[in-house]
Amino acid sequence: MKIVVIQGPNLNMLGVREQQIYGPMKLEQIHAQMKDVATQNGVEIEFFQSNLEGEIVDKIQECYGEAHGIIINAAAYTHTSIAIRDAISAVNIPTIEVHISNIHRREDFRQTNMIAPVCASSIVGFGPFGYHLAMMGMLQIMNEIKAAQAAQQQAQQQA
Repeated sequence: MKIVVIQGPNLNMLGVREQQIYGPMKLEQIHAQMKDVATQNGVEIEFFQSNLEGEIVDKIQECYGEAHGIIINAAAYTHTSIAIRDAISAVNIPTIEVHISNIHRREDFRQTNMIAPVCASSIVGFGPFGYHLAMMGMLQIMNEIKAAQAAQQQAQQQA
């Protein structure tokens, strides 16, 4: 099983930018924690960060047939990108959206969320711990899919 973590614009600046909103943790530290959880659960994990919308769309499309789950923080593109929304919808892979800050308590322009309707879940406002919650959620989704597939195979064998 494989999870791809996609990070959007400016997340490469975590630990530097607006620490009062995003905290002092760097992206590399978040990824190291996620990798530990993946390793403990026997799951492959891949990390990708881009400030460019088209590269994020390309990465989502590359997940088709290769990944079993996507964890995405589309950052500012959350509020503007129909292209990222359409890519998530097209690949039809369980996707969990993460936001470090609570976007629902921020500026008016952040109240529009283009990608949430095509994601399995959204985790907002827990700081970097939101990524851990997303990992736990994705592992649960993946286990449920595995169990459903096993039950379907068993039913087919008994028929």
